[in-house]
Amino acid sequence: MGAVPEPHAGWTFLTNHARVLAAIADDPSARIRDIAAHCRLTERAVQRIISDLEDAGYLSHTRQGRSNTYRIESATPLRHPAEAGLTVASLLAVLAQHDEERGQPARLQRTPVQAREARSEGPR
Repeated sequence: MGAVPEPHAGWTFLTNHARVLAAIADDPSARIRDIAAHCRLTERAVQRIISDLEDAGYLSHTRQGRSNTYRIESATPLRHPAEAGLTVASLLAVLAQHDEERGQPARLQRTPVQAREARSEGPR
């Protein structure tokens, strides 16, 4: 999942739900603790957001031992009327393009093993 983002003040463009979804896209087997640290949220907040995303059909999970592997339902349309016709895949594609421009591996192009390896290497 990479380095934890720097702290910020004031408002931001992406919601916490979008941040959690992007973190899961980056590593579908990420632990809630890691997602929370990356998104600068509490673990409980991440659990609620994941529950919201699952209830709305954007996300599902499979239990593997003591861990979860998440699956993003990329064809699911975004909820707000202003984004009518856009899907989760289109949102994640914009974020992936941003990652590529910054020289980072694109979201959804890493396998879970590659994401874990990248996370274990830490920041460079």
